[in-house]
Amino acid sequence: MSEPKFENKQENATNQTTQPRVVKKYPNRRLYDTVESRYITLADIRRLVMEKIDFVVIDKKSTEDITRSILLQVIAEQEHAGEPLMSQDFLSQVIRSYGGAMQCLVGSYLEQSLKMLSSQQQQMREHMRGVFGNEAYDSIAALTQQNIERWRSVQDDIFKVMSGAATAAREEQRAVDTETDSRA
Repeated sequence: MSEPKFENKQENATNQTTQPRVVKKYPNRRLYDTVESRYITLADIRRLVMEKIDFVVIDKKSTEDITRSILLQVIAEQEHAGEPLMSQDFLSQVIRSYGGAMQCLVGSYLEQSLKMLSSQQQQMREHMRGVFGNEAYDSIAALTQQNIERWRSVQDDIFKVMSGAATAAREEQRAVDTETDSRA
């Protein structure tokens, strides 16, 4: 396979404000950013999303827009890598929504809900900064993160105790069963 042609970065910089950045997916499954003239990874795609850079992913062979498919891969990677955002129950409900009469309504509802949540979070951050100032806001954010970590630690400890108690109860039941069997 020949190396992809490098595109004019100056031309891309000019067009970037009016057209979305183009990322090409080659048959070898690699992604090529036409603005940066380099191969990129799903982590780079995530960075583009986080930086709110508008882009499309085009399959080089079919010229089909596969942006949604690539975004789903980024979500799957994020869900697998760390603390999952979506529960198994939520994912099951989303799958059940496909093909039904309410499919377009569910998608629209989820999209609008996330936009509203994001807007409310931004408003809350601005309000907190206005009330407490930047330094106080950062302190509160750090304290909140510490509290979340402590809560997770407590949950882990509770889970360990509960699984230990369940194990002890099973062992006690086995001992009773064994004693009953030996008497019989």
